[in-house]
Amino acid sequence: MANIRSVKGMVGLVTGGASGLGRATVERLVNMGGSAVILDLPSSDGESVAQSLGDRCAFAPADVTSESDVLSAVSLAREKFGRLDLAVNCAGIAVAAKTYNFKKHQAHSLEDFTRVITVNIAGTFNVIRLSVAAMCENECDADGHRGCIINTASVAAYDGQVGQAAYSASKGGIVAMTLPIARDLASNGIRVVTIAPGLFSTPLLSGLPEKVRTFLARQVPFPSRLGDPAEFAHLVTSVAENPMINGEREECGLLLGMSSFSSTTSGPYVML
Repeated sequence: MANIRSVKGMVGLVTGGASGLGRATVERLVNMGGSAVILDLPSSDGESVAQSLGDRCAFAPADVTSESDVLSAVSLAREKFGRLDLAVNCAGIAVAAKTYNFKKHQAHSLEDFTRVITVNIAGTFNVIRLSVAAMCENECDADGHRGCIINTASVAAYDGQVGQAAYSASKGGIVAMTLPIARDLASNGIRVVTIAPGLFSTPLLSGLPEKVRTFLARQVPFPSRLGDPAEFAHLVTSVAENPMINGEREECGLLLGMSSFSSTTSGPYVML
């Protein structure tokens, strides 16, 4: 177990870190002895969340699709904490609309579709490509390891529902780019992993009526409940600490499978 890494001392950049899965990840990183930069919109609660977590947390108001914003967030991590070891992409948006509404004789908005693709795919890639430059400056360990990137897809990437064309396409894109990016970065000691969560209790689902949330929770075979963001965060830190997980898509809390973590493996960089 000598090569198992520790989150303690790691510096992470977490997009969407002011709420939901991102916030749980930030809190776990800090509570385990790491440091975190919250990258979230200026209108988010990022500043108050960072203040509540103390000196090892900072807020970078930013849009993931902006090169200058993300560069500023990466710079903040290096200036305040000296390095960047981990980038966790939790930021994302969704729309619910059928491809064509026959009752209203209305097609799915191309603007909405494009916006979801831009934020979820291009935004994730933007953070990846700009974080890598900072990670390459890290001194490698005995394995040649310099950093880790963890993306968030969704079970919708594999099992999209009615009205999820845009969201499923965006999350499928994140899944699809995981392995080629892992191959791109392997020679420089940077791992890339994507988690595909099922139904988790996030602000997005909290806005639904209680009856709907109860119904959705019952669809999970066992345990029949929504996932807790803290459980997602636990998987993030486990991936960060385990140097043998790379080029992997972890399916977390699937509706059609067991709610334990199962893996879909492919490529030469998956060694479980």
